[in-house]
Amino acid sequence: MNLSDQLVLVTGGARGLGRHIVTAFAGQGARVIINYRQSAQAAQELASTLGPDRALAVQADVTDPAQVATMLETAQAHFGSPVTTVVNNALADFSFNGEARSSAADIGWEEFTTQFSGSVRGALNTSQAALPGMREHGFGRIINIGTNLFQNPVVPYHDYTASKAALLALTRTLAADLGQHEVSVNMVSGGLLRTTDASAATPEEVFDFIASSTPLRKVTTPAEFADAILFFASPWARAVTGQNLVVDGGLVMN
Repeated sequence: MNLSDQLVLVTGGARGLGRHIVTAFAGQGARVIINYRQSAQAAQELASTLGPDRALAVQADVTDPAQVATMLETAQAHFGSPVTTVVNNALADFSFNGEARSSAADIGWEEFTTQFSGSVRGALNTSQAALPGMREHGFGRIINIGTNLFQNPVVPYHDYTASKAALLALTRTLAADLGQHEVSVNMVSGGLLRTTDASAATPEEVFDFIASSTPLRKVTTPAEFADAILFFASPWARAVTGQNLVVDGGLVMN
């Protein structure tokens, strides 16, 4: 299915990286559901810019399966077709600030629970809710957003990194289970992006250090990262599933 024929759900799509993912898909002619939890104004403004025939802003907490189910029902009623493509981008409240992070000595399990719920439970809820429509189409794309930190924990964000590692495991088990239904499941993993809401607290010298450490000598932008997501949704990735593509300017090579 071409990108222009897809109905794409982007969780956490109102701000930051999510906004770039939404605009990247819309730029290819796809119809997009802009999911948000609290950013109503930003979501509605983005949907208004793209137009009602191309975008719909829908509030839902992705950790709540009932809200996710209602969101997909609302989207199908609006566009007249089920979701074909899910991008699990929503992030539980988190700030990439190494100086303020919880250390190994004092981090509490509740911090892990928050991140696991946002990353793993949220992705499971959206995937399960979208699966009937994907089966109906005989086509589905699930793309999870990961991190290069579980390969190179340059800053030990224990809770965030562990949750994304678990999400990679879920990516691969879902790929193994859903391939029979022509549904592919992949992950795109980035490093620090310049700049999103989550990385706004990162000191400039950290950006400079990362840029100097990459073969491309720059920090990846959200727009560049979104391009890789388009690949996994496109016909060019029709034989690719269960993979994790690291998009970080070559900082991590696997």
